[in-house]
Amino acid sequence: MKKTAFSALLVQSIVFIMLFLSSYHCSFAQEEKNAWPEIDNTNKPWTRWWWMGNAVDDKNIENTLTAMSKAGLGGVEIQPIYGVKGEEDNYLEYLSEEWLQALDKTIAVADSLGMQVDMTLGTGWPYGGPQVNNEYAATKLAVDTLIVKRGEKVEIELLPKNKKDRAKAELRYVLAFDEAGNHENLTALVKNDRLKWKAKRNNFTLYILYEGKTGQQVKRAAPGGKGLTVDHYSKAAFNDYVKPFDEAFENHGQNLRTIFNDSYEVYGTDFTPDFFEQFQNRRGYDLKPHLALLYSGDNDEANRVRSDYRETLSDLLLTEFDRPWTTWANEKGYQTRLQAHGSPGNLIDMYASADIPECETFGSMPYDIKGFRREQEDIREGDADPVMLKFSSSAAHISGKPLTSSETFTWLRDHFKTALSQCKPEAEDLLLNGVNHIFLHGSTYSPERAAWPGWKFYASVNFNTNNTIWEDAPELFSYITRCQSMLQSGKPDNETLLYWPIHDVWDDYLKGTLFFQFKIHSLNEWLLNTNFYSTTQKLMDHGIATDFISDRFIEQAKVVDNQIVMPGGTYKSLIIPECESMPLATLEKLIAMKKEGASIIFEGLPESVPGFHEYTSQNEALKKLLSESSGLEITQNLFQDLEKVEVLPETLVATGLKFIRREIDGEKIYYLVNHTSEAIQSYVPLAHKADEVAIFEPLNGKFGKAHVKKEGEKTLVKVQIPSGGSLFLKTGVFDQMPNWNYYSTQDFSHPLKGNWQISFLKGGPKLPEASTLNQLKSWTTLSKDAEYFSGTARYELEFENPDKEVKVWKLDLGDVRESAKIWLNDTYVGTLWSNPFEINLNNLKEGKNKLRIEVTNLPANRIRAKEIRGEEWKIFHEINMVDKDYKDFDATKWSPMPSGLLQSPVLIPLKLEQNN
Repeated sequence: MKKTAFSALLVQSIVFIMLFLSSYHCSFAQEEKNAWPEIDNTNKPWTRWWWMGNAVDDKNIENTLTAMSKAGLGGVEIQPIYGVKGEEDNYLEYLSEEWLQALDKTIAVADSLGMQVDMTLGTGWPYGGPQVNNEYAATKLAVDTLIVKRGEKVEIELLPKNKKDRAKAELRYVLAFDEAGNHENLTALVKNDRLKWKAKRNNFTLYILYEGKTGQQVKRAAPGGKGLTVDHYSKAAFNDYVKPFDEAFENHGQNLRTIFNDSYEVYGTDFTPDFFEQFQNRRGYDLKPHLALLYSGDNDEANRVRSDYRETLSDLLLTEFDRPWTTWANEKGYQTRLQAHGSPGNLIDMYASADIPECETFGSMPYDIKGFRREQEDIREGDADPVMLKFSSSAAHISGKPLTSSETFTWLRDHFKTALSQCKPEAEDLLLNGVNHIFLHGSTYSPERAAWPGWKFYASVNFNTNNTIWEDAPELFSYITRCQSMLQSGKPDNETLLYWPIHDVWDDYLKGTLFFQFKIHSLNEWLLNTNFYSTTQKLMDHGIATDFISDRFIEQAKVVDNQIVMPGGTYKSLIIPECESMPLATLEKLIAMKKEGASIIFEGLPESVPGFHEYTSQNEALKKLLSESSGLEITQNLFQDLEKVEVLPETLVATGLKFIRREIDGEKIYYLVNHTSEAIQSYVPLAHKADEVAIFEPLNGKFGKAHVKKEGEKTLVKVQIPSGGSLFLKTGVFDQMPNWNYYSTQDFSHPLKGNWQISFLKGGPKLPEASTLNQLKSWTTLSKDAEYFSGTARYELEFENPDKEVKVWKLDLGDVRESAKIWLNDTYVGTLWSNPFEINLNNLKEGKNKLRIEVTNLPANRIRAKEIRGEEWKIFHEINMVDKDYKDFDATKWSPMPSGLLQSPVLIPLKLEQNN
């Protein structure tokens, strides 16, 4: 009996222990699940890394990558460019054995640091180099005209009128058009470049067509990389272009992550040797009999032919270059990253042809954030329109690509004048529009031997150790990392598709140009004044998240259970904005999808098919299709029609908050950003029903369970987001998560007054003497050394606890130039680097307390001093150094930039709210 009883007790004990361990493990797992996602190098920001002159060496590669890794960067993209004067003996020829060894060293060091490496397929930009011969160089159609009157004889040597074209131009066709539009092909009459012909019955215009070369060279090329730009419409040209890389990558470049292709800055190229054959195959008719229409005025038939020409360029870029490029890279184990903007192609299709679509920002955008600085003399107006940014992320979403990257901070401010606080909202706008893989623009390789400010690329914020902002840049990088860890989780949750009617652009006259580029710098030419743009804005303003879709992707769409299934996800509805033209095949597919139960909402019905081929009969077919399709009506209320298929608006946008939403395991992740001038402290509604919601603060990594209440079917979440602040909300079950602390401010504050001790810790050109101030002001006013100084200064103050009953205080530093580390009673509290410059203190002692603040300013004052002294540092070849307006850089014209703490910090008492 005793043995049996003991055995039973033992079994019960074992079961209890197992249950306890299981419960403990579940609780631990639940806590982990409720915390931030695990971080990998893709979550971190990466940087473009300019190798000036390829003058790199193993020691400095290792030192630089180590510094980057320590600061929080996840990887680099190698971009070789022009060199530094006086460093010519250290140059490495691109793709030489020495250069490839440097590449391998970079990959090995990066791998040891948990980083990765991308590279571009060439030097500078665009693709091109010494391997590109005339046959495969970027090509243009050169056309001369000659009027020949009836009865007139011509006997002429055929040479391009433009003398620059004569050396490399090749005659393709001579076409004669009479006044009625009839044509004769006279090419066979050309002997030894001479034409002998008589206009017998009519007046004629001769069109003499040459296959010419643009002559464009690679911009900003590095040693070993100079040469012609490659033909981007030819698979044969591409295959020839990559031969040196095929050879190089046989024994080098292992473990590269992606091959990068920069924005399409290939100019004036509107032709390729087999263009006429490609055109006939793709558009269904011979272009030559209609060639005169290309060069006539703004009329319907001419615009139709021009539209076909533009679409053919788009097709060729996609099928003969971009897709083969990705296939080539994938076969070697690499991915591709592509900036499609600037190309003449359908941006959605182009972006989607790469493994990682990439957009870019250029210049500075305005924000209403309280205290945000945007001095006009230091900026160039930005191009980061949210609608433009969504082209790249839409392509990623509908094609199933998990990452969308961005070239970030290009020309954000003039050189040496960009603060971390000015970077944050620009990065946030990218994240809000679907980017989740930020690349800094960028970092310049600068060896230890280079005197300050080191080597510098002409259009960069320059994130490296020579820039004072590097002191607190890890805080920006940590913020981006936390955001991207969330925004790479799960999948996109945009429920609506919006059709981009690109033919409405191609069908326009567009000043008669055949080569039209979809540039981010000229949105007014193709985007801003369109119905597509206004519908996008209307949806965004209403809180409807959407992705754009092209004709090609509509072809791929399927309907399953009334949902629209794309390669990258499922959507509840597809909106067709008002458009003039639509391919007949697209309309047929939309009607078929609607019959299968898909929600297809028309804001307008197309009036015509695009293009020239059989357009009269196709238009008749289009009209018949529209008239015979029952239930095909123009929406009377877009948002009511969306609501019918459960596409509900996120009405939190009425508060001024911006948002993006993702889905993970059936739950929702919201990224909320406050770019308004006021704090938002209220309950915000979610379109998604949830019993529990967690708050994650990306600025500092804190998280906790939010206060939630219900009003009917609505879920309301309490948030406190200051002007310039952001939060993540995540729905789910959070049993083990502590509650989020909400605080209310009291109606009074306590300025921290007294004798501030200021000492200068590090920086240059020399450390100023220490000072004592009873009223804070810019340290540039203290002395000439302080006026010229860029670096870090320490502020120290002893003060009395204003109220021992207050448990938590908010420290408001006010106007900080530019970032500040804070210690209270020798305990590190945190770093303030963005608006608002506020932080909570919860460990004030009764009686005296000691506050230490280490403030770092911008490098602008030091570079100003250097130029005032006449010390030359602009020692770079090619473009050397220019200002934001591409004019000569001259810092002697600047005024000193205010630096340090510009006003007395304030303590504001906080009270923990009861709903915690």
